Amino acid sequence: MLIGSDNEIAMTQEMRIGIDGMTCASCVARVEHAIARNPGVESAVVNLAAGTAVVRFDRIAVPELLDAVRGAGYEPLIESVAIGVGGMTCASCVARVERAIQALPGVIAATVNLSTESAAIEFLPATVSQERIAQAIRQAGYEPAAPDRAPDAERTRQAGELASLRRDLFIAVLLTLPLVVISMAPMVWHGLDALMLGLAPRALWHWLECALATPVLFWAGRRFLRRGWVELRHLSPGMDSLVTLGSGAAYLYSLLALIRPQWFPAGTANLYFEAAAVIVTLILFGRYLESLAKGRTSEAIRRLVGLQPKTAHVLGPEGESEIPVAAVVPGDLILVRPGERLPVDGTVTEGTSYVDESMISGEPVPVHKRPGDAVIGGTVNQTGAFRYQATRVGADTVLAQIIRLVEDAQAGKPPIQRVADQIAAVFVPVVIAVAAVTFLSWLWLGPTPALSFAFVAAVSVLLIACPCAMGLATPTAIMVATGRGAAMGILFRRGAALETLAQIDILVLDKTGTLTEGRPTLTELSAHGMSESEALALAAAVERHSEHPIASAIVAATHTRGLVLEEAEAIEALPGFGIQARVGVQAVAVGARRLMERLAVPMDAAAEIAERLASDGMTPIYVAADGRLIAVLAVTDPLKPNSREAIARLRGLGVEVAMVTGDGQRTAEAVARQLGIARVMAEVLPADKAAEVRRLQGEGGRVAFVGDGINDAPALAQADVGIAIGTGTDIAVEAGEVILMQGDLMAAVDALILARRTLRTIRVNFFWAYAYNVALIPLAAGVFYPLTGWLLNPMLAAAAMSVSSLFVVTNSLRLRRFRSHARTPALHCH
Repeated sequence: MLIGSDNEIAMTQEMRIGIDGMTCASCVARVEHAIARNPGVESAVVNLAAGTAVVRFDRIAVPELLDAVRGAGYEPLIESVAIGVGGMTCASCVARVERAIQALPGVIAATVNLSTESAAIEFLPATVSQERIAQAIRQAGYEPAAPDRAPDAERTRQAGELASLRRDLFIAVLLTLPLVVISMAPMVWHGLDALMLGLAPRALWHWLECALATPVLFWAGRRFLRRGWVELRHLSPGMDSLVTLGSGAAYLYSLLALIRPQWFPAGTANLYFEAAAVIVTLILFGRYLESLAKGRTSEAIRRLVGLQPKTAHVLGPEGESEIPVAAVVPGDLILVRPGERLPVDGTVTEGTSYVDESMISGEPVPVHKRPGDAVIGGTVNQTGAFRYQATRVGADTVLAQIIRLVEDAQAGKPPIQRVADQIAAVFVPVVIAVAAVTFLSWLWLGPTPALSFAFVAAVSVLLIACPCAMGLATPTAIMVATGRGAAMGILFRRGAALETLAQIDILVLDKTGTLTEGRPTLTELSAHGMSESEALALAAAVERHSEHPIASAIVAATHTRGLVLEEAEAIEALPGFGIQARVGVQAVAVGARRLMERLAVPMDAAAEIAERLASDGMTPIYVAADGRLIAVLAVTDPLKPNSREAIARLRGLGVEVAMVTGDGQRTAEAVARQLGIARVMAEVLPADKAAEVRRLQGEGGRVAFVGDGINDAPALAQADVGIAIGTGTDIAVEAGEVILMQGDLMAAVDALILARRTLRTIRVNFFWAYAYNVALIPLAAGVFYPLTGWLLNPMLAAAAMSVSSLFVVTNSLRLRRFRSHARTPALHCH
């Protein structure tokens, strides 16, 4: 069976698909017909009892097959799993593991991340199991491991890996140092050569070199040899293949020169045991430093996981009991004392306190909590004890959702990484070819002894071009950036959102709740033909059936005045226009000017008042009864304190800022003038916001949309990148790819700057990884030897390769120092 990059399968195969929702024989017939009519499907047999479809096909795209099931009205059963993959070292390893997994029938998608050492896989559980996927990874030459979110388990795994590297490095250094002294020192100090020959014949010293180099290569360097052999056996060479070929060639050349010197031309039976040992030692040292640094890239996610308390104090009929957090269920009453972390999400029922929510919002100021307020698991209770009722537990808590979002973002691949993977897939074979050409060229054209020159140059080429740095360039930067963003209250659903956000040209802002507080207040009332109280009571009787913020402002005003409201009937909400109902015997309508025009209500008497209100940035709301205008209300939604500064900063970053609102043109322009926004889209219905975004995209720019993630969901989805302003407790329902956990628009500025800095870091990483390797290949090949006499020693080539990987990781770690450009640095992840 063959699977291409689009999951297209060739040759006759059989696949099982679990199907949810079938209840009768007609369901079976419908599903069978939907699948069978796809080109390439030979047969489809659906089993109602088992809830599966057995499909035989010769060529079909798996996503199309699943779409056919969905089109019939049923849901194919798909599972997602993250499997740890040990032993990966470079981009070639990533590509090989992905190919091995995607070659399995039933695998829909597989994305492998080098930094997290994991594979995120979507598959059909009825066709392929997790155990079969793990077996495929093992057959590809790597070690699968079930991921464990427990911070202790993760630290234990990393500590074990570091301990293994440290032990092997110690052995390698212990044996390599005397080897280098024996082989190299006599060249520098001729007296030592005579002294050594006085102690033992030269042949014995040569055999001692072999004895010292052998355990370095075959024990300390066994990880490179084992993986390199697997790569070569699968005709998919990677970093370990190059190390294996380079160090292995040096060792075998030396061994043959020691055992059968007569096989070599005169002057070429040289020993390179010290080169083989130093190569392994230097690469082990680089790998050890790299592992230390890579461990720090996932520090943010470990801190988040570490915020989850182990136990909860639950109050029951028998009193207080301490139980594991996993045993808490919604509805449990939980007691929290000062200084304790909240175990799960819930609602305060008794007591007051201040809670540090900086791990969610990035804001350092504790939030006052009283009965009825929502609280979030993982946050820290500060001053008082209180009781709260659990509402969301386990994977449903906000903290669990944040961890899942960060993990998903770190596992994903932005477009720039996919291009890098394609380059890396051909880079190593090209390097091997260049090394072969280098060897033959020196053998043909090189000076005497040509074989020695050819060997040194070819081995140097193999070692200098290892693609380890290429595979680390993107995932390390994405891991650090998404973790840092999470600590600041900025969540990226996908790593690709970082790249897209960094390249936006236009930022479209919804007005209500984004630029403004979203809590409008009634500031003026002008009645016509009745008293202000009567007009306000009629409007509020209708508006109290609406959830719009303006409706809340009108109803709140009646409470302040102590008005009694009548019951409304025949209520009809008109999104984007207003609301109408019957109050007593009167037909009352409350809404925007376009509602009055739609109902043909004369508005001449209110024209002057409405124009003045709009010019002052207020939103005029009209109230009509029985087709007659009875009042004009002025509602003001105050701007958020930092909105003006945020707009100025966005413009300073070269981003065009536009505002979209349902307000009238005059009101919208007045607000835009206060904020310094030049582009205004007014009188836009909620359903038309996505069309406005599409229109801007049609002008050729990349568009980001910032909204509250509820009414703005279509626009958020339409934009190149949607930025949803969350409340800190609603992240699961947001539609954006970027989620701001606090309502401050300055967080959008931080997100943009972080995204740009991340993309710049990735580009620097790639430049260093590629340009460094490519630039040094000619030096390693000896191109400059005729002019300068320079010929790179294989030991220096190995050291240079390790430096490139270390630079990429440490350059990415600089993103950990990213600080808010708008707020005082917050306290995060205590």
